[in-house]
Amino acid sequence: MSIHMTRAEGGGQTYINGYGDGGFRIGGMRHEGSVLIVGGRVIPWDVTDPAAITVESLGALAASAAEIDILVIGTGRDIRFPAELRLALEQAGLPADAMSTGAAARTYNVLLLEGRRVAAALIAVA
Repeated sequence: MSIHMTRAEGGGQTYINGYGDGGFRIGGMRHEGSVLIVGGRVIPWDVTDPAAITVESLGALAASAAEIDILVIGTGRDIRFPAELRLALEQAGLPADAMSTGAAARTYNVLLLEGRRVAAALIAVA
């Protein structure tokens, strides 16, 4: 099942236009599999299970930590985010909030529209 979202406009940002069927439509382009989004860049992310989310798996975001107000993590269909991981990310300079991938995609877009410096780590859902 694929979910399409209303196209958000403004600020030259990279909005998520839809998700499902194992990937995402971001900025009008289809991306297969899980992704990291930071500073307008979409980076393939090899994480398919929330248990594999670690500070190391989010390393591509670490270099941009000073430019991120919040990291939105989509953990698939269910929310699985251990408190220890939240603490480790905060200590690494990446304050994070986890939710289902659908909620994370919507939250990411809202935060962009509010002018927040947001990054996303999204596990693809079928």
